Amino acid sequence: MALRLPLLLGILAALPPLPPLSPHDLTQIGRRVWQNEADGKIEGLTAWNTGEDFPSLGIGHFIWYPAGKRGPFEESFPTLLQFLKERGVALPPWLSPSSPCPWNSRAAFLAELHSPRLQELRTLLAATLAEQSQFLAQRLDRALPSLLAALPEERRPALEKNYRLLAASPAGRFALIDYVNFKGEGTNPSERYQGEGWGLLQVLLALPPNASPALFAKAAEQTLQRRVRNAPPERHEERWLPGWTKRVQAYASP
Repeated sequence: MALRLPLLLGILAALPPLPPLSPHDLTQIGRRVWQNEADGKIEGLTAWNTGEDFPSLGIGHFIWYPAGKRGPFEESFPTLLQFLKERGVALPPWLSPSSPCPWNSRAAFLAELHSPRLQELRTLLAATLAEQSQFLAQRLDRALPSLLAALPEERRPALEKNYRLLAASPAGRFALIDYVNFKGEGTNPSERYQGEGWGLLQVLLALPPNASPALFAKAAEQTLQRRVRNAPPERHEERWLPGWTKRVQAYASP
């Protein structure tokens, strides 16, 4: 990572920022992400899915690993907590950006699902929709330099052009924000099956010139189908593909 830092900083300095989103647009995007991740329900803000080693929290189902556990997927909930703290949001004493998840298993988490601690967490997450929406948008803004740095120089202009074409429309901006939260940037070498990733980078690389939300939806669907084909059989990722497909197909609609 240290070797890439000068490259990332150089790319970042040369990139014009995306047009800012209005508070209304941010909230609408946040609500759509919440709907995708948890049906827009408050109880869905604290979940631990079957077969996972971590809970998924907030409108974006941000990952939080228990102590001593790590996986191939990026941990994002502590980063969200730091973001909230920096914006003056008061966190409960037991909740810290530097602490691991206090539940060490899904069984322990479910046993406390209606406890005061998890009720307090759901209340906090329901009250910070605006801040979480800003966090989602900021992640997309910060993704582009990493995406470009992962490519040979001659391939960067085409990817950046499609990224900016999509970001210029509300439907396209939502698709980018939702997908990078959903499946990551695609630049992490640990997020690969059989050497192939499934993040935003891979979807953008699969797009033809002059991208549109409909073309992005098709490329995302194909990328996720490939992930399932490449996944270790014991993960049974085919069980998730219908829901994933429905989610990304909605990108084609305003």
